[in-house]
Amino acid sequence: MAELNIEDNRSAQKYALRVQVMRIFWGIGKLLFRAVPRPLYAPRRFLLRCFGARIGRKVNIAHSASIYFPWNLEIGDWSAIGEGTRIYNLGKISIGARATISQGAHLCAGTHEFSAPATPLLTPPIRVDGQAWICADAFVGPGVTVGEGAVVGARAVVVKDVDPWAIVAGNPAKFIKTRELKGND
Repeated sequence: MAELNIEDNRSAQKYALRVQVMRIFWGIGKLLFRAVPRPLYAPRRFLLRCFGARIGRKVNIAHSASIYFPWNLEIGDWSAIGEGTRIYNLGKISIGARATISQGAHLCAGTHEFSAPATPLLTPPIRVDGQAWICADAFVGPGVTVGEGAVVGARAVVVKDVDPWAIVAGNPAKFIKTRELKGND
């Protein structure tokens, strides 16, 4: 049986020098991001854009959200990122218009190739389509697409794509029913 090669993993250059420098500057930027008072979303949007994020209009991002690499983040108009969310975007994370990422949710676009002895870093993207809702404390794993209008239930663990307008819940997440929006009567 082969052994894991932790030394090779630790000595591997996972990021280009440019990205390493950007990470240093974002470390300072992150302090400013968190310092912006709670209801002031525009300065946080501006700061993220300064670090390369593509942020739409009227996006609300909580000051306690953790965004790992702003330059790997795209968010559509009128979306919201709740308190204590973790956007671990080693790979690109795209969030469509009018989507909601609720408090404590974790979007994880980074993993390791577990079958290789040096467990090299992998960065499969995540896509959350428009009008989708990732509920409180849910986990969305690397390479997953959450379809338009889908709902990922509270504390669900999603490791496979979610169909448009599906409601999924549990660990691992399973289809519950189709989401139906009622009219604005």
